[in-house]
Amino acid sequence: MKKFFLGHHHVRSVSAANAFALVLVLALLGAPAYLSPYHRALALALLADVALAVSWAFFSGPTRYLSLATGAFFGAGAYTTAVLGGSLAWPLPVLAGAMVGAGFALVVGVLALRLRGPYFAVFTFGLAELAKHLVIWYETGFTGTVGRWILAQPGQWTIYYTVLSLAGLAVATTFLLRRSRWGYALVGVGSDEERAETLGINTTLVKIGVFALSAAFMGAVGASMAPRWTYLDPNVFNPFVSFQVVIMVLLGGAHSIWGPVVGAVFIGLASEILLLKFRYFYMFGLGLTLIAVVLALPSGLMGLAHYLRRHPKRPHATA
Repeated sequence: MKKFFLGHHHVRSVSAANAFALVLVLALLGAPAYLSPYHRALALALLADVALAVSWAFFSGPTRYLSLATGAFFGAGAYTTAVLGGSLAWPLPVLAGAMVGAGFALVVGVLALRLRGPYFAVFTFGLAELAKHLVIWYETGFTGTVGRWILAQPGQWTIYYTVLSLAGLAVATTFLLRRSRWGYALVGVGSDEERAETLGINTTLVKIGVFALSAAFMGAVGASMAPRWTYLDPNVFNPFVSFQVVIMVLLGGAHSIWGPVVGAVFIGLASEILLLKFRYFYMFGLGLTLIAVVLALPSGLMGLAHYLRRHPKRPHATA
């Protein structure tokens, strides 16, 4: 009888979650029609954060490789739109940005994924600055200018639905990847990479493949968001983007499917509220958030919610 009630409760929970997901999807699809321009821009920024955080968790979540290359891949995608946006119809610049991000990641993966621990993090941290100065060198040496005008811009609704599609596709990819052989292989890499190799898993191929997949989404997001700026310069390769995405995922929970989504929305709203008026307080708060998550919430907010759901407080028994 107890098992029956537990199963019935589980079915109701799944039904409620599905209903909430359906309402959320319908609300996001109709958002441009009823939101003000400011709130539409805020929703677009939050969706971009979600897509970046979820795609970062593809690779770094199960493998425990701390990648700080998000800013480099995002910037590469954005600059791709700046270069090709005037000659290609939408969404071809987005596809090109994804290809550039994936190609960049393949080169980086071959060189860096042989490193482990802090060495990999340090290597990827310098990628944004390296890409920035390479673009500056190329622009000054071959084009004579630094920066690009983005004249051919798609409509705001087009950009919104493109980023919404990328965010939804990233979440769907997470579900599929975690139930695939490559998903199990990534978990094996994170648990004990040497043991995974002895079991016949080609860890190098798996790591490079998923790292490139993650970078493809990041490049596509950068390419989609670039038309929001009329003028784009090499400062788009911003290392701060890498740190912010890491904090988003760790806050929400790197090992949960919905953790990166929760963390991205939370940090995105906090940055919108605090960054413009209290910039240094926001940066200080981000640092404190990272310390608090590492020390007190290693599984993030979703891990805490799961623990509280499994261990509810019970009233003391009375005589």
